[in-house]
Amino acid sequence: MSTEALIEAANAWLEQDPDAVTHTELEALIADAVNGDEAAIAGLHHRFDSRLAFGTAGLRGELGAGPNRMNRVLVTQAAAGLAAYLLAHEPSPSIVIGYDGRVNSEVFARDTALIMAGAGVRATLLPRMLPTPVLAFAVRHLDVSAGVMVTASHNPANDNGYKVYLGGDNHGSQIVPPADAEIAHAIDLVAKSSIEDLPRSTDFVTTDDGVVDEYIARTAALASPTTDLVYTYTAMHGVGWETSRAVYAKAGFADPVLIEEQAHPNAAFPTVAFPNPEEPGAMDLSFAKAREVTADVAIAHDPDADRLAVAVADRNGEWRRLSGNEVGTLLGWRAAERANGVGVLAASIVSSPALRTIAADYGMNYQDTLTGFKWISRIEGLTFGYEEALGYLVDPDKVRDKDGISASVDFLSLAAELKAEGKTVLDRLDEFTARFGAFASRQVSMRFDKISEIGEMMARLRSTAPSEVGGYRVAVFTDFENGVDGFAPNDILRMDFEDGARIIVRPSGTEPKLKFYVDASSTTGEGAERQAAAEAVATRLETGMKELLA
Repeated sequence: MSTEALIEAANAWLEQDPDAVTHTELEALIADAVNGDEAAIAGLHHRFDSRLAFGTAGLRGELGAGPNRMNRVLVTQAAAGLAAYLLAHEPSPSIVIGYDGRVNSEVFARDTALIMAGAGVRATLLPRMLPTPVLAFAVRHLDVSAGVMVTASHNPANDNGYKVYLGGDNHGSQIVPPADAEIAHAIDLVAKSSIEDLPRSTDFVTTDDGVVDEYIARTAALASPTTDLVYTYTAMHGVGWETSRAVYAKAGFADPVLIEEQAHPNAAFPTVAFPNPEEPGAMDLSFAKAREVTADVAIAHDPDADRLAVAVADRNGEWRRLSGNEVGTLLGWRAAERANGVGVLAASIVSSPALRTIAADYGMNYQDTLTGFKWISRIEGLTFGYEEALGYLVDPDKVRDKDGISASVDFLSLAAELKAEGKTVLDRLDEFTARFGAFASRQVSMRFDKISEIGEMMARLRSTAPSEVGGYRVAVFTDFENGVDGFAPNDILRMDFEDGARIIVRPSGTEPKLKFYVDASSTTGEGAERQAAAEAVATRLETGMKELLA
């Protein structure tokens, strides 16, 4: 786009921008660009040369002016496009809208309600900022056509997002193809005109606490009888605490020891570099408090409480976060015990193969899915599903998405039962290794400044498929780009090794990262020997992969 065309596009956007902050930001950029400021011109190019893609689960990106940022113009276009999609598929559609505590989340939610009502979609707004699982529950509980959750989950502080769920035959799951492309097309049509021309209406309903109370009651019902479990809790500056506290109390747990500094919504996320419990340092305050009170476990939610992190003290007294695979394995084993051989266990293909082993042992079906809970939640007959990125679904009859609150209730129940038997979570992991074998996993994220660099790295791997990694020969190299093993086309590469280990490589769907996942296992020797053997293979493969990608 020429500078002249760029400034023209920016001025057209400016005319329809109702937000004082982004309006002022863009106005200043335009003025500087007109005066030939190269940085301002580059800034406009970054905002106007492309649009935030409507994909994965909707929209997610940095706050700011322009179509390549999250802002009121873009959200209004998205709402109008989604409304058009819903009206094209049923005569009297309905929607429920939720939001978290990030910058502009409530504003974006109210803009969506106004546009939906103006388009003739029956709109319901949740009563206040709430966790994503409550919105996902509300889609099913209220039997609406769709749901929107305004959240960027665990992304950096200056991001926000727009997650879309569908009711009806989709049962409250996140959108998948072809719906995502159809909604994106409808949004593009809306974007050809000014949002000022769109009809708006205040004829929407703000619901009372009935939906929240029902979510709390049904989640608390998952709990088992408890003991004097001592546990810490952090909401990671998000919206999880109010709902989680009510659930834990109704379930019969003692109050947690709260990480006060992170308990309440704060869109700046001041105590963490990234508000993601997976990130190094994010749970340091939890570890310190857990040591201070001699806790049994430490519980953390990400800012919208759809993910769960669990930490325990090792046998030397040092606190560590359990991996998503360790938590998923323990919850999956627990689900299999309850299911008595009926139902399906499922996990994303980048999660540990351990869940497949559990399913086979209990005579249950197992299914791999592509990454993302939009696929896991759609498995027919699902009993339990998880992904290694701290996402767990323990009650698919209630919610069809990952739910950090219900998963925490299930895990706290497990920890309480173990404590009553004089055991710890680490003892349970040892019991797993003795029964099913040892599984070692590694997940490595490489952050990039430019999305294009990720594509270049994937292209390099495709063009020169490695024959060995870390001294282990690649037996099978699989490219999912054109679809494979019943999966739809996806930007994923998998290397299977002669000893049964594997590496999977893929770009992140929500952040500028390239991720690779290493899995190895062993059933040779006793528990400690098994674990050491699996860890040794995983370490060599991780080191070899880092060298390959350097």
